[in-house]
Amino acid sequence: MNLFIPVSLARRFCLSATLGAIFILAPASSLLAKPPDAAAKPSPLIAALKAELERSMKVYGAQDPAAYFISYTLTDTQRATVSGSNGALLSSDDGRNRWLEVAVRTGSYELDNTHKVDGRQPPSGSPGTNVPVDDDPEVLRRAVWLETDTEYRSAAEALIKIKTGKEVKVQSEEGAAPDFSREKPQVFTGPLVSFSLDRKPWEQKVRDYTRYFRESGAVINSIVTFTAQAQSQLQVNSEGTQLQYGQVRYRLELFIQGKASDGMDIDRYFNFDWVNPADAPDDKAVLAASAQLRKEMEGLVVSPLNDPTVGPALLTGRAAAVFFHEVFGHRAEGHRQKDVTEGQTFAKKVGEQIFPSFLTVVDDATEKKVVGQDLLGYYQFDDEGVAAERVVLVDHGVLKNFEMSRSPLKDFPHSNGHGRRQLGATPVSRQGNLLVESNKMVTNAQLRAKLVELVKQQGKPYGLLIDDIAGGFTFTGRGQPQAFQVEPLVVYKVFADGRPDQLVRGVDIVGTPLAALTKIVATGDTLEVFNGYCGAESGYVPVSAASPAILTSELEVQKKQSSTDRPPILPPPAHDTQKSGGLL
Repeated sequence: MNLFIPVSLARRFCLSATLGAIFILAPASSLLAKPPDAAAKPSPLIAALKAELERSMKVYGAQDPAAYFISYTLTDTQRATVSGSNGALLSSDDGRNRWLEVAVRTGSYELDNTHKVDGRQPPSGSPGTNVPVDDDPEVLRRAVWLETDTEYRSAAEALIKIKTGKEVKVQSEEGAAPDFSREKPQVFTGPLVSFSLDRKPWEQKVRDYTRYFRESGAVINSIVTFTAQAQSQLQVNSEGTQLQYGQVRYRLELFIQGKASDGMDIDRYFNFDWVNPADAPDDKAVLAASAQLRKEMEGLVVSPLNDPTVGPALLTGRAAAVFFHEVFGHRAEGHRQKDVTEGQTFAKKVGEQIFPSFLTVVDDATEKKVVGQDLLGYYQFDDEGVAAERVVLVDHGVLKNFEMSRSPLKDFPHSNGHGRRQLGATPVSRQGNLLVESNKMVTNAQLRAKLVELVKQQGKPYGLLIDDIAGGFTFTGRGQPQAFQVEPLVVYKVFADGRPDQLVRGVDIVGTPLAALTKIVATGDTLEVFNGYCGAESGYVPVSAASPAILTSELEVQKKQSSTDRPPILPPPAHDTQKSGGLL
C-alpha cells in the first residue's frame, strides 16, 4: 500500500510509514510516558455513557423498527508532531481532542440495517462528533443523546428500505449468515494514558537530520517527522461490554526524494516505532539508517531501468512481510468471503492447501514484540469491543481460518477480534500482526546460493534480490482482475556468472495470488518486521507483518510508471560547481 494515498473501495493500499537523522537524540527527560496507576479506576465518563445507554435502549428498543444493539465509543487522543525539511523546521504542534462514535443497529442479529443489497452498503449515518475534553458527564450525555437520535433515524430508514427491497431474499441466501454475531461481553478497566513531551530537542533534531540529507546532491527533498500519540478509549454497549484502555506510540519517519535523468521519481523511506520512551532510537541507529538511505538514493538515481521479466527472486524478510500482507492477508479478511461483489479468492478453500506445506501464517494482534521490535498491529480489543486473539490462518500450507469481525460467515459464526477502523469509519475485518512461520529454513547466505542455482537451472542471465518494499495494492473486487502490485524500493540483479550485483530501478512486482503463493521454495532463518499503516474500506489502521526472507522460483516484474518531468536544470545551490552569483 502506498504512502498517504486516498483509498478507493476497489484498491487496498498499505504503507510503510515514511518519513527522519544527527545526531542529537532528545534527552530522556523530554519524552516521558506517565506511569499507569497501580490499580486503574474507571473514568467518571463511563457512568455517564452507561446511563445514557440504558435510557436509549429503553426508548429506541421499543420503537418500530426496534434498536436491538447500541454502542458508544469515546476516544481521547493526545498528539504531538515535529516535522523538518532540508535543514529547517516545517512545523511543531501538539493538541488533544475527544471523538464520540455511536452505533445503532435496528432489526435483529440475523437481518439488520447494515445488510448489503445487490452489493451496495446502506448509508451508515454519522461518522461521529467532537466532544469537549472536560470530564463533564452532563455535557457528554447531551452529545450522546443527539448522536444516538441521528444514528437511530438513519438505521431505521435503512432497515425499512432493506426489508422492502426485492433483492433481500436472494442476497440472504447468498450470504447464508447473520448480519451481526453474538459475542461474549467484555469488561476491562485499564489505565488512561498520556505523555509529557518537550518538543524543543526534537525541533533541533529534525533540522539536523534533514541537513544531513541535504549534503547529498542526489536528494531533491527530505522530510523528517517525529510523532507522539497517546490514545485512550472508553466503550460500552447494550450487550454488557464495558472497556477502558489506552496505548502510547512514538514514531520517527525518514523520507527522501530524488529523480533519475529520465524523470522517474525515486523515494526512500525508513521508520522507527516504539512504545517505551527508553526504546527511542539512539544516534548511532538513526545515523546508520540515514547513511543507508542516502547511499541507496545516490545509487538509484544513476542506476539503469530493469526490463519486465519472469524468473527466480529472493525477497528479504521485510520485503517478504509486505508481500504476504498484500498477496494473502487482504484476501483472508472475513468480510471479503461474504460480499458477493468481492473476488472471494479463498472463500471455498478452507481445508485446502494454498501454500507450500512448510509455511504457517498467523495473525496475532496480542503479540507486542517480534525480534525485539515493537509491533504496530498490537491491540487488546478491536473496535467492536472483542478481545484480540491469535488466529492460525494457514497451518502447514492448509487454509484454516479468516480474520473475523462481527460480520459472521456460515462456518465462522464469531469474531476473533479483527473488527478494525480509523476514527469515524465503520469497522470491518482487517489485519493486525501477520506473522509468517517456516520449517524449511536455511541461512540467508544459503538462500542466496539457492537463488543462483535456480537462475542457472532456468537458463536465466540473472535473478532479482528485492531488499526493501514501500507497500503496494491489491484488487479484490469481483469485477476486477484478481491481481496484486507490490512496489519495491531497492532491487538488485544477481547474475548467474558471478558478476557483482547491479542496482536497478523501475521495478513493480505483479501477479495473481493463487499462482504466486505456490512458487515459494524456501525461506531464510531470520525474521524481519514491517510496520506501517494500511488503508481500506474502514480507513487507515496500524498493522505489522513479520517474515523470514523467501525464495520464489518465479516472480513477474513490470516497469514502474514514470513521470515525464525531468530533474531540475540547475543542481542544488550548495552543489553548483560553477558557483554563479546573482544580484545583490
